[in-house]
Amino acid sequence: MSQETKNKNEQPKDEAVSEQVSEKELPVEEPKQNAGNPQEAKAEEAKKEEKPSELDTVKEQLAKEHDGYLRLAAEYDNFRKRSQKEKDDLYTVIKAETVGKFLPVYDNLERALAQETADEAYKKGVEMTMNQLVKVMEGLGVTSFGEIGEAFDPARHNAVMHVEEEGLGENVIAEVFQKGFLVGEKVIRFAMVKVAN
Repeated sequence: MSQETKNKNEQPKDEAVSEQVSEKELPVEEPKQNAGNPQEAKAEEAKKEEKPSELDTVKEQLAKEHDGYLRLAAEYDNFRKRSQKEKDDLYTVIKAETVGKFLPVYDNLERALAQETADEAYKKGVEMTMNQLVKVMEGLGVTSFGEIGEAFDPARHNAVMHVEEEGLGENVIAEVFQKGFLVGEKVIRFAMVKVAN
């Protein structure tokens, strides 16, 4: 074999080796270029961080939609509760006003029962009317208060007189001039009382 043939045979081997080496070295050389310029490497990383992936964007949108849904559901629940409370309060107010219109009738029947009469039929009729009115008021949830011996409560009782009496304790009702009435916790009418000590 001649020298030229050897050179030709050797060249392809060298070229093949150089191609293999260059293919292997290409990926290694790119980081070396970036490593040589740290600002470019930081800029590329910042671009990657700035641009969130499509999955992250969709997750963020889903989280916002879910949060909006939860807020809307909470607002609706609050609206429903508030509406129900307003409805209940309105019912109580209307009931209290209606019962308040009948309280003078109650007072007159109570005065009629307190009067002495010889006519038993008349007395029986007034008692039956009073019992029926009391039954209707109890059915509406109306309760009366203001009895002798009860403790005085300024939130329920209206003290129109004061008396010193040793037989009764301090701030105790000594006499009731007019009974008080409640619907639930709402006072329809304050009890008019005389307070002892």
